[in-house]
Amino acid sequence: MDNPEASPHIVIMDSEILIVGGGLNGTALALALAKSGISSVVIDRLSADRRGAGDFDGRSYALALASTRMLAAIGLWPGLEQTAQPIMEIKVSDGRAGEGPSPFFLHFDQAEMEDGPMGYMVEDRFLRPALLDAIETHPLIRQIAPDTIIAQEVTAQAATVTLSQGQKLRGQLIVGADGRQSGTAMRAGISRTGWDYGQTALVCAIEHEKPHHGIAHQFFMPSGPLAILPLAGNRSSIVWTETSAHAAQIQAADDADYLKILQPRFGDFLGDIALAGERFTYPLGLSLAQAFVAGRTALIGDAAHGMHPIAGQGLNAGFRDMAALAEVLIAAKRRGEDIGNPVTLAEYQRWRRFDTTTLAMATDGFNRLFSNDNGSLRLIRDLGMAAVNAVPGLRRGFMREAAGLTGDLPKLMQGRRP
Repeated sequence: MDNPEASPHIVIMDSEILIVGGGLNGTALALALAKSGISSVVIDRLSADRRGAGDFDGRSYALALASTRMLAAIGLWPGLEQTAQPIMEIKVSDGRAGEGPSPFFLHFDQAEMEDGPMGYMVEDRFLRPALLDAIETHPLIRQIAPDTIIAQEVTAQAATVTLSQGQKLRGQLIVGADGRQSGTAMRAGISRTGWDYGQTALVCAIEHEKPHHGIAHQFFMPSGPLAILPLAGNRSSIVWTETSAHAAQIQAADDADYLKILQPRFGDFLGDIALAGERFTYPLGLSLAQAFVAGRTALIGDAAHGMHPIAGQGLNAGFRDMAALAEVLIAAKRRGEDIGNPVTLAEYQRWRRFDTTTLAMATDGFNRLFSNDNGSLRLIRDLGMAAVNAVPGLRRGFMREAAGLTGDLPKLMQGRRP
């Protein structure tokens, strides 16, 4: 939707929630709130057409089972499931390029869970347009894109944002869903802590000769983890971590040389491989907001926490944020309260800040433990994986954690409407 035809400096108040960022978390929040009668406006610097381009470019997401239940609760999963690839097994092991996996490993099999697959691989070209189409047609959601916010202000009564052309939008709450460099957080005075890992993720999709049988693989290489994640058909998504300097050299190579570097890390268990779609790189680091809320402001997703992809939980953690925030806001409105009040926001922060900080620090620890070739550490982690693999109760606990079924789950993550 184009920018509203309003004169500069006119204050428009027709939405309860002002969502800054029209990515996956922001659009899912808008839809979840609208299902319970709460209006919102979604502001993004990119047009909806650019965000929702439907060509396959290789980007995909490992959605935990709880995240697919959330998508079902907001009405999207039936349309997505037909293109999604169930993750039937997960195999985790140490490895070195050209040597194959270590004999010590973890093996998770969905047959040990009564809930079904631990998760699904969903391609960006299906998930993002589904969310954008749903908010485009909902009468309680308005999109303003492309546009940017240059200022925000909160009072005891309302929150106001100023767009780049001078128009002002007013509501009860600003939600920052605008990524690790969140302007919403900065304008609210929320500082961040974190560090760079000196690693970069190389992301692509490949076609391969042999079927993957729905098995996801994670090899822990000295430079960082290599994840091979099954997509529909004989295709897989690759998330491949290297030191940043080496990653830049690999990304600069042509496709043929890129595959020559990937092949010995990948192995030959899926036969011949070829690139399918574009190649991406993402610098890796830890970024934690020191608070998830401020006056009439809440942060979700990467705006609140950016973590290493080693556990594949980044988007799933963002969806949990969204579901928890939606639940406390919907409950506040049903009680007849101002949904931007400090008590409601404090409830959201208590619910999510400890869990996400714990998860972020756990991924940080795993990365430090596994992204090296130290012989002593290698022995410790290999024996640890073998020990977990040998104890069915521990193994099932890890599987339920990977599926997003543990902890204090918001109702949406249980597949229920709040």
